[in-house]
Amino acid sequence: MHTAERLTKLPPYLFMTLRNKINDARARGVDVVSLAIGDPVEPTPDPVIEALYTAAKDPANHRYPTDEEWGMLAFRQAVARWYARRYDVELDPKKEIVALIGSKEGCHHFALGVVNPGDTVLVTDPGYPGYKPSIWFAGGEPVPVPMLAENGFLPVFADIPTDVAQKACAFYLNYPNNPTGAVANRVFLAELVEFAKYYDIAVCYDNPYSEMVFGTERLSFLNTPGAKEVGVEFNSLSKPFNMTGWRIGMACGNPDIVKAIATVKANTDSGVFNAVQYAGIEALDNGDACTARMLEIYGGRREKVLACLRDLGWNYDAPKGTFYLWVPVPKGFTSASFCDHVFESCAVVLTPGAAYGANGEGFVRFSLTVEDDRLDEAIRRMREKLGTLQFD
Repeated sequence: MHTAERLTKLPPYLFMTLRNKINDARARGVDVVSLAIGDPVEPTPDPVIEALYTAAKDPANHRYPTDEEWGMLAFRQAVARWYARRYDVELDPKKEIVALIGSKEGCHHFALGVVNPGDTVLVTDPGYPGYKPSIWFAGGEPVPVPMLAENGFLPVFADIPTDVAQKACAFYLNYPNNPTGAVANRVFLAELVEFAKYYDIAVCYDNPYSEMVFGTERLSFLNTPGAKEVGVEFNSLSKPFNMTGWRIGMACGNPDIVKAIATVKANTDSGVFNAVQYAGIEALDNGDACTARMLEIYGGRREKVLACLRDLGWNYDAPKGTFYLWVPVPKGFTSASFCDHVFESCAVVLTPGAAYGANGEGFVRFSLTVEDDRLDEAIRRMREKLGTLQFD
């Protein structure tokens, strides 16, 4: 029995590899603290859980989801209200929004709805590892666009070769950025829209960390004039409302691309469970306090880790987005060897930057989605075991 050749292009999925490493160590009795995976540990707000419970008891919701490929109109209307309140963005719930089983699914369906076999697709490097497989599944060819520290981890459009830009049909971007924590500003987003219009490129703007910013402006790609003409934004309830396991998100923006995603969904799955969508409505309409509380929690954890890094020798000006810290490795280490060193000496798991692309080499990612006492323990071990590190 043979399997599809396309699967041979796929590297081992980073986060499954990390989970296996953690589980193997714990099975040996090692007290591992994982700062590697971005999965919030705080509970989903009680009113959201209660909304799910109430909706789940209604037999009408035990059938196929309402408006399977697009999502319940009531949920899409809640998305529109949230975008209007949080970002001053106006969306048509009937044409410019589709409900998703998480934004990751949407980024995959974007490729199937936009990319033809042989098409060139631009992808930031470093970047979220899930983008390239989606492009390969659609028959496209991902082309890395460097994001460098000296440019604030933003791609420089003028540096993209003209012949590559002319061949590109789409561009995957993600700000606030996983893994670097970089945040886009209005000037950059205007340049992105101009670049996409000039070369007729569809923008896949993945924005699930939109609420996770510290001391800077919270932005949607759709804030930018002309954004709806060139692309869509993907967002999720996972990070602002601690709902990663609920698998619910949305694609918003260009109606043709939104319709293409809905068409792919109609031929792939049967939509999001109605009860989860009702819970999502509760989160979107009444969950701002949860988001504010999570920002306060992550901000406190962020300052703890930064203080530790400074004391260990890092001179590090952290980007202002996400619940990650993307830090350069000390002298004499690669990203992988430093992760191994921290694991062996401290039983603390970090994510190697090279796993996010060639331009991620020389960095590691710390995640702040861990209980405070476990973070304190990780910091204690690093202070005790790592000593003062040297940097170039």
